[in-house]
Amino acid sequence: MAKPPKRPRDPNQLAKMMIDIATGEGAQVERTANEARAARAGAVGGPARAKALTPQQRSEIASVAAQARWKKSAD
Repeated sequence: MAKPPKRPRDPNQLAKMMIDIATGEGAQVERTANEARAARAGAVGGPARAKALTPQQRSEIASVAAQARWKKSAD
């Protein structure tokens, strides 16, 4: 669930935000620059990390993750 946009402190920006919401232009929450950069970094970083790890390291990481998932569901 997306967070609602923060309310601007500047009265002019607040008025524009209210008009955008009232006209339906503000209904869609756009990704911030940080969220978009993080999504791109995750898309690049995951495969790069997988390529850098040995098959044994990947297996160990997967085993720890599976144990954590099963432990979490048992509680």
